[in-house]
Amino acid sequence: MAQQVADRRDVDFVLHEQLNVEQLSKHERFADFNKKTIDMVVSEARNLAIKELLTCQKEADEQGCTFKNGTVTVPEVFHKAYALFREGEWIAMCDDPDWGGQGMPSAVALAANNYFNGANFPFMLHNILTHGAGKLVECFGTDKQKELFLENMYTGIWGGSMLLTEPEAGSDVGALTTKAVKNDDGTYTISGNKIFISSGENDLVENIIHPVLARIEGAPDGTAGISLFLVPKIWINDDGSSGEFNDVVCTGIEEKMGIHGSPTCSMALGGKGQCRGTLLGKENKGMSAMFVMMNEARLHVGMQGFSCASASYLNALNYARTRIQGKHLLSSAKDAPMVPIIQHPDIRRTLLTMKSYSEGMRSILFYIGLLEDRVKISEDDAERTRYQALIDVLIPVAKGYITDRAFEMCSHGIQVFGGYGFTKEYPQEQLLRDCRITQIYEGTNGIQAMDLLARKLSLHNGQSFKNLLDEIRKTIDTAKEISCINNFALILDKAVVKLEEVAHNLGETVRSENIMMAFANAQPFLDVTGDIVMAWMLLWRAVVATQKLEQKPKKKDLEFYDGQLKSTQFFIHTVLPVSNGKMEAMLFNDTAVVDISEAAFGSK
Repeated sequence: MAQQVADRRDVDFVLHEQLNVEQLSKHERFADFNKKTIDMVVSEARNLAIKELLTCQKEADEQGCTFKNGTVTVPEVFHKAYALFREGEWIAMCDDPDWGGQGMPSAVALAANNYFNGANFPFMLHNILTHGAGKLVECFGTDKQKELFLENMYTGIWGGSMLLTEPEAGSDVGALTTKAVKNDDGTYTISGNKIFISSGENDLVENIIHPVLARIEGAPDGTAGISLFLVPKIWINDDGSSGEFNDVVCTGIEEKMGIHGSPTCSMALGGKGQCRGTLLGKENKGMSAMFVMMNEARLHVGMQGFSCASASYLNALNYARTRIQGKHLLSSAKDAPMVPIIQHPDIRRTLLTMKSYSEGMRSILFYIGLLEDRVKISEDDAERTRYQALIDVLIPVAKGYITDRAFEMCSHGIQVFGGYGFTKEYPQEQLLRDCRITQIYEGTNGIQAMDLLARKLSLHNGQSFKNLLDEIRKTIDTAKEISCINNFALILDKAVVKLEEVAHNLGETVRSENIMMAFANAQPFLDVTGDIVMAWMLLWRAVVATQKLEQKPKKKDLEFYDGQLKSTQFFIHTVLPVSNGKMEAMLFNDTAVVDISEAAFGSK
């Protein structure tokens, strides 16, 4: 069975029919990216993904990474893929061409990343960390730091990572103990240990540039005293030449459930007292700087999870169309033929669940990319602030909600295959294993839920969350005027009113003495907010589809547009009632979670 990566028809639908991304080319910044160019970019990404990245997915998973004497070896097949990825200039798709980027819109880059991650997301981990580290240099580096590092990172000559997590300071970053002591020449001597560092060491590149969070001697405790440093594996001299080894040592790699092609490293800095770094940005402003990389990373983690789910859905769909088993339920004759399992109602329900989530998740992610593009080209301060606030509110949904649902979809993808899905003969089990990490790293999904509740709900005095609901209501108002989807709009409208009530209730509770109760509902609140945003995207798709159906399209397009209506119908009629139940539960304010004693959980 040929593996699938992403649905090109649906990718094109979101880019050109739902979001009209080619309209960005009217602005000077994206003038080169008309529809023809966008389609060419997506086609090239698709070709590379299918012909090179997908073909080495299984072998890389089986071979994994090896560690010996401080050296990490990645799967051999990744070297050819990395050379081609570099040659295509895919690492810095949205960045300044002067530094090795392509300058394309974020929405288009996300479409390319849909293919890359669906084909081989463990391989892609090597690249997104490099880009994220480079973005920190671009945003906060001095002219000299940019001159020395940026182009070599954006073109993939050098790699990058993010040295944040420590053994005793996981999600509690403020508890880190890595130290920085200022030297007479303006550099800093760095000492400490970091864990769970993706691509912290590998043999794909000749040098790895590490952004490192550390505390300068005498700095305040907690996150307020954290600074960010640029620490190369091989020191770079002022003239750009390579110097000596910089005492950054990998001490081991993790044996993991998935993403076997990506090394997860433990790193020791300054074990011999010879690790140097330069300050990146301002003293004690490391966390605010690092969030530039982390927010970008969280959107890409959402894309990673979604891409696994999308590939799993397409594989399951293809299998269900060809797997012959059982008679049709309406065939009573003894000699009735066996039929493909896609004709069985339970399989159809499973596939439609996967289809509706896959389509909605793609729209959410690409929409956030479009918002990022609008931030870049808008000349109105208030407009830019509004777009950025929508991004900020949606990031926890993109990372937390999408990866939670993506893992569920990958599980459904195994179920469609039955026992074969549980074997290594088919790709479904690897997609599930690889997908699971997306719910954990770059801030666990519990942290995403807390972020939505504690920070994003009150952002700009609550106006940002209200603006998101206003955008949803614009689509609802349009859909109310279309008879065949009017009912969907009315149901979603009632759910939005309910979400407003829940948001107000939780907002009040989080500022009261009952704060524990508010945070006990953080994850359910993320779930229902995600459900509402998902329903919005599907309703928006349905609006576009009904408009296209009025133009009497060809049969293939007619079936595609009808499929959009069925996805919306299914989600709004079967998922939103569950969401309403969750919201009723939150309004009930049951106290069991905070009242239960530790001993009541069970014996030690």
